[in-house]
Amino acid sequence: MKPLLKENNSVGEVVNFVSRDQLTDSNIQHWHDENPINFSAEERSKTTLLFGGLTEMHDQLLEAGMVALGYKAKALPVADFEALQCGKEYGNRGQCNPTYFTVGNLVNYLCDLRDNKNLSVAEIIKSYLFVTAATCGPCRFGMYVTEYRKALRDAGFEGFRILSFQGGHAGKGGNKNGGLETDIKFFSTAIKCVVIADVLNAIGYRIRPYEVENGATDRALAASKELLQVAIGKRKSLIKALYQCRKLLAAVKTDFSLVKPKVLVIGEFWAMTTEGDGNYRLQRFLEQEGAECEVQPITNWLLYMLWEEKSRLKETMLLRRVKSTENSHKDKKSVPASFQVNMATLGLKGFFYGVASLLGLKKYKLSDMDEIARISHPYYLNEVRGGEGHMEVGKLIQAVEQKKAHLVISVKPFGCMPSSGVSDGVQSLITARYPKANFIAIETTGDGAVNVYSRVQMALFRARKQAQKESDLLLSE
Repeated sequence: MKPLLKENNSVGEVVNFVSRDQLTDSNIQHWHDENPINFSAEERSKTTLLFGGLTEMHDQLLEAGMVALGYKAKALPVADFEALQCGKEYGNRGQCNPTYFTVGNLVNYLCDLRDNKNLSVAEIIKSYLFVTAATCGPCRFGMYVTEYRKALRDAGFEGFRILSFQGGHAGKGGNKNGGLETDIKFFSTAIKCVVIADVLNAIGYRIRPYEVENGATDRALAASKELLQVAIGKRKSLIKALYQCRKLLAAVKTDFSLVKPKVLVIGEFWAMTTEGDGNYRLQRFLEQEGAECEVQPITNWLLYMLWEEKSRLKETMLLRRVKSTENSHKDKKSVPASFQVNMATLGLKGFFYGVASLLGLKKYKLSDMDEIARISHPYYLNEVRGGEGHMEVGKLIQAVEQKKAHLVISVKPFGCMPSSGVSDGVQSLITARYPKANFIAIETTGDGAVNVYSRVQMALFRARKQAQKESDLLLSE
């Protein structure tokens, strides 16, 4: 089929014209991205579900949770620089940092199965699949599944199954034949594992900087993780396991008389959560520099999603009816839904504090989403979605007003539009309004660790001085 050519004499350009018949030609084959998602219930005993992307504690406990639900599951290792290089090699240009790390991590794992475990590509495609969350919004997270398929295809694993589920929605998990049932049981098990991991990590961040014997906290956490994996995976008494973990953690000798600056880590979800090269192992670096970290628990993110749903339902209930015959401005269907969201919020908080009490985490408070929304709204509209939304703004304001931290670090991946818009834009206004704020935003690209460490060290110098000043003032009273 030859396109009709016509020269535009005014600009000297050549314009292509295609006839109507050519446009409707049934022989034209449009490109289609194959998306194999077949996974039946009969395949569960023969198929291993791969997943990952959170902290090692979260991933390992989630693996045990999936085993308890009757799945063969395997958590991928924490992504490293090799995963980044692999992701850049097989991925599209211009993707954000978490894409390269997570995609490359999966490709590396499958290549290891093929090259070192002597499994054929056909065996890998038949016996393994990858499960991930999906979402939409002003973020490339919605394109992760496509990136996984593209990279796997180019790496020689065309046909490998990538199953996704929309965060907060139950169903078949984006798979045919119901092999992965993302029902209430699935989500409740996952949330249980996430909350327990959150509490364990919080205890670790709290006591590790003050441990008398180096490595004692990590050993106690490793032993606790093994106990909980058995309890969750084999459906044994969870309360008993948590109490045993409490004893292990309480046995770690600490010296809380040491003066250390407290650093609040906020930012993009994956970049501030991962404990690997994706954020230059920031948490461990801060501890090595003599600081105490406070990392955002994933439970806060779950509370934020519930708050978003509650906010949406509230707006729905206030909308005017289209029909003029109706006088009510409330959507009656939204009332029971709003009640369910409130109950879910209370249940999540109650379970978190219950686990915290059993494990010995004292005086820890989850974020008040309504309060964060209130104080951040004048600077960042609560209705704006994407990334951490207004939470980053609210948490910085709280850190300054309530003196919750000596330093606030916002971690963002290279190319993350929602997080960059907040940390580079809105937070500049916050630091201008609150001159006492010790705040830095760092960008993770996979390289340039020296520059990041240097900036953090300079900010830590100011934080140390403030912590020492507070300690001296307290002792003088």
